[in-house]
Amino acid sequence: MTQIMLSGVSKRYPGGHDALSDITLTVETGELVLVTGHSGAGKSTLLKLMAAIERPTAGSVLVNGQNIGTLRARGIPFLRRNFGLVFQDHKLLFDRSVFENLMLPLDIGGFDRREGARRARAALDKVNLLHKEKARPITLSGGEQQRLCIARAIVHRPAVLLADEPTGNLDSDYAAGIGRLFAEFNQVGVTIVLATHDTLLAELLAPRQIVLRDGRLQS
Repeated sequence: MTQIMLSGVSKRYPGGHDALSDITLTVETGELVLVTGHSGAGKSTLLKLMAAIERPTAGSVLVNGQNIGTLRARGIPFLRRNFGLVFQDHKLLFDRSVFENLMLPLDIGGFDRREGARRARAALDKVNLLHKEKARPITLSGGEQQRLCIARAIVHRPAVLLADEPTGNLDSDYAAGIGRLFAEFNQVGVTIVLATHDTLLAELLAPRQIVLRDGRLQS
């Protein structure tokens, strides 16, 4: 079970830019939440704060009651075991195969090699890429690369999946397929927070919606 609570959270970047101002919200275990708003509204920053990629300038971010803004560096990897992350910069390793891209985080996490291989192939099968396991990511289409990123995010079976514009630059068919994937993950208990401006996802998933405008919570 993983609950995320933000209380009075603000984020100011060097130069005085306020990305978020006084955000208070709770994401309950098993929820499916869409964070929407215009470009620059603070959606990406909000997700990064939840995963301790960024630290708040003010306020607190609690994951299961733990204030992650005060975590020491050595505690971050343990926190991240709860999270699967899908961000806009894919960070795929183009000198390794699709399968090896999924094995790397499992190897780092200390998984048994045989169990890791089983999980990697199960994740690839889930996103319909098992037949591409020996391919290099550079040979995949944009939609396939996005599905590979999702497989990498779920391969360790996280409690929470954070995704930033997961359907950006994809056509409507690919976007709908990815939306259905997230719905399936949520149905088995994964807490999901999606930052998006894609109205198709909102119609398909019918989730709780959080609206940001100029770094402030609107609804």
